[in-house]
Amino acid sequence: MPSSPTPSPTPEPSGVRRRSLLGAAAAAPVLASLAGAGSASAAPVASATAGPAGGPRALPGGGDLGPNVIVFDPSTANIQGRLDEIFKQQESAQFGTGRYALLFKPGTYSGLNAQLGFYTSIAGLGLSPDDTTINGDVTVDAGWFDGNATQNFWRSAENLALVPVSGTNRWAVSQAAPFRRMHVRGGLNLAPDGYGWASGGYIADSRIDGTVGPYSQQQWYTRDSSVGGWLNAVWNMVFSGVEGAPAQSFPEPPYTTLETTPVSREKPFLYLDGDEYRVFLPEKRTGARGVSWGNGTPRGTSLPLAQFYVAGPDDSAATLNQALEEGLHLLLTPGIYHLDRTVEVNRAGTVVLGLGYATLIPDNGVTALKVADVDGVRLAGFLVDAGPVNSATLVEVGPEGASADHSANPTTVQDVFVRIGGAGPGKATISLVVNSRHTIVDHTWVWRADHGDGVGWETNRADYGVVVNGDDVLITGLFVEHFNKYDVQWNGERGRTVFFQNEKAYDAPDQAAIQNGSIKGYAAYKVGDDVTEHEGWGLGSYCYYNVNPSIVQHHGFAAPNRSGVRFHGLLVVSLGGNGQYECVINDTGSPTSGTDTVPSKVVQYP
Repeated sequence: MPSSPTPSPTPEPSGVRRRSLLGAAAAAPVLASLAGAGSASAAPVASATAGPAGGPRALPGGGDLGPNVIVFDPSTANIQGRLDEIFKQQESAQFGTGRYALLFKPGTYSGLNAQLGFYTSIAGLGLSPDDTTINGDVTVDAGWFDGNATQNFWRSAENLALVPVSGTNRWAVSQAAPFRRMHVRGGLNLAPDGYGWASGGYIADSRIDGTVGPYSQQQWYTRDSSVGGWLNAVWNMVFSGVEGAPAQSFPEPPYTTLETTPVSREKPFLYLDGDEYRVFLPEKRTGARGVSWGNGTPRGTSLPLAQFYVAGPDDSAATLNQALEEGLHLLLTPGIYHLDRTVEVNRAGTVVLGLGYATLIPDNGVTALKVADVDGVRLAGFLVDAGPVNSATLVEVGPEGASADHSANPTTVQDVFVRIGGAGPGKATISLVVNSRHTIVDHTWVWRADHGDGVGWETNRADYGVVVNGDDVLITGLFVEHFNKYDVQWNGERGRTVFFQNEKAYDAPDQAAIQNGSIKGYAAYKVGDDVTEHEGWGLGSYCYYNVNPSIVQHHGFAAPNRSGVRFHGLLVVSLGGNGQYECVINDTGSPTSGTDTVPSKVVQYP
């Protein structure tokens, strides 16, 4: 296990930290008996089970979770050896094909250090994190990349209690690495050994009894959690609904703190009820603060695995659609799924839950997944990887013109990540489109790759990252990077974003390539000219035009100048002088200059 550094009262980040060159009823509590050990499979439901029209289902529900879901119980022999074996395979496999979910049955485990590499998820199978305790660590470090954690993507920890050996657990991650529903009975260090560079990250529904030390982390978002303390900030630290969070103090230190989260609904998760696998569906909370499992009993409903089609990477889009049409939910087991047609979610309340970074690749330019304008769909825990033929869109939440009111039961999109290029050639005009009203997007990283295979200004062309057309949409934890035009374009009314992290595309060849009419460059975050109400908290955009450092970006943010459009805590940063910003938002805010990587900030706009 890597040794923990001696905590320092001052952070040690310096220099340009870049990855490209440096490497039951809805309101009733559900009580579950978790005695006994479950197995890695559930008995398939016979075809006599009724489908949505009352006829028999042709496809079974339930079934085996597949070879890449590894289930441990406290009596399992050589757990550490199996963890080490998977880590060795996945440690540096940034664009590899391995996908793993490591699941721990309720109980107590001792002497473990679960080091997590790429596309590896670790989770407890209890109803509460405290049902599954590891006397040891769940570690992410950056030895594979010479101490630089800026490429520690695509891994997750969920629903576990940790008692760290040294008193502090290390979680040195960057984007797409959620830390959800965790209880750390000690401290949490978000920097790699040696305090190297890091560009994360996201915590939700977690309790850290000790202090969280970000050290070199450039930015971080924490939602509906409890912390014993928070050590420092570099550029942009945002909190909503966090007990123990630092007080609001942006611009110095750059803490943006909301007492509550406007609306939240935690991610669905797999758990064991005796010997039966079930999927828990947490209820919606308004004005949330603190963890959802404070008394050990989360509130919501649950579904038996028998109501899910347990999909594997050999399943076709036709099979997935058939399962959905027959009234089943989808559990995507780890692997890579090639889709020759769109997966269509048309039924209210449908759950599509991925394990171990299950990855959907649309072939022949199709859209990977579309959701109808219905209530309560839950999309969670999978990666969409653009194919080599351009897709007009990759994920669509609601059809164009969607207008139904979903305020009582919104669709949620959580830990759904999108990638264009990196693992190979990929193209998409728009990555994620949100048309349905009241949708909650809770933690996404939408990334046009700046490194890996199939990368170049036109090679992995992707004009827009996230486009929001629906009204009343809320995004908590929005990471969008490197798109050829607008990274985020928000056309809906009454939109809200809590935390935004962005880098403009590194690889623009010249000023003309990014010219937006008379404006120098496309804003990272653009609110439509006709929008009358919008609000954002804790938003940052960085430029690193390393192909042509002379490029000038007029601003990071663009929005109508009217009283109903408000922003709190904005910043832009030129990384080492590779390109510059003239303003922060519209024509407001000081320009960046020189090579010192010092943010330019706007506390409130207008």
